[in-house]
Amino acid sequence: MTWFKKGKESKADKKIKIPEGLWVKCDSCKEIIYKKEIDKNLKICPKCNYHFRISARERIRLLVDDESFSEIDAGLSSTDPLDFRDKFSYRERLEENRKKSELEEAAVSGEATIAGHPVVVVIMDFSFMGGSMGSVVGEKVVRAAEVALEQKKPLITVASSGGARMQEGIFSLMQMARVSAALARLSEGGGLYLSIIADPTFGGVTASFAMLGDIIIAEPKSLIGFAGPRVIEQTIKQQLPDDFQRAEFLLDHGMIDAVVDRRELRRTLGQIIGTLA
Repeated sequence: MTWFKKGKESKADKKIKIPEGLWVKCDSCKEIIYKKEIDKNLKICPKCNYHFRISARERIRLLVDDESFSEIDAGLSSTDPLDFRDKFSYRERLEENRKKSELEEAAVSGEATIAGHPVVVVIMDFSFMGGSMGSVVGEKVVRAAEVALEQKKPLITVASSGGARMQEGIFSLMQMARVSAALARLSEGGGLYLSIIADPTFGGVTASFAMLGDIIIAEPKSLIGFAGPRVIEQTIKQQLPDDFQRAEFLLDHGMIDAVVDRRELRRTLGQIIGTLA
């Protein structure tokens, strides 16, 4: 027995299938933008100039001279000194993030040239556990500073981090002191240290090497701070400005030295190194 007669499909029945990943929502202006348009623009929003997060490997290709990068300390990887477990064990989280990011850790270090000038670089990758600074990230910054001092090369770091890595507890917090001491030795030895801050950079990374550069440069509209704005508002019981903790706000208040577009960053670094190194 037929209980109903199937008629023509209504518009509601017809679902238009749009492939995932074709469109991206800007974190700053909230516009929906065609992904290929952003990719062609070096991951920069064509509407508001917001700089999207990019991987460490992408950053290296944009920042240093072609085929000049040689990675150092590639074999360093985190262990689990505290046998830490929350919902998952720390070892499981590390393995998951290694597969997701295709990196061993949240930072990549190496030697390269920028505009022909030899440099030592440390690039953080937010996709690996939020760019958190554990023992390995701290060790890579310390070793890079030592190489820069020994070889009389400028040191350049690119920070993008949520702060210290809670799964390593005191071992993570110790890295703030270690990297600060290494950078102090570099400064005393006459070395040049340039710090680049990308979106977002918070916590122990901001409180240590990100804000210790001889020159501190940030990408446009990057969020930079120690604690988040909601925590600060709850503490001081005051409404914060809309652009609070953005790179431009920090520049206006003397916290950083320059805000530089990603497309101009390599050229700007070449000019600074050529003048000061």
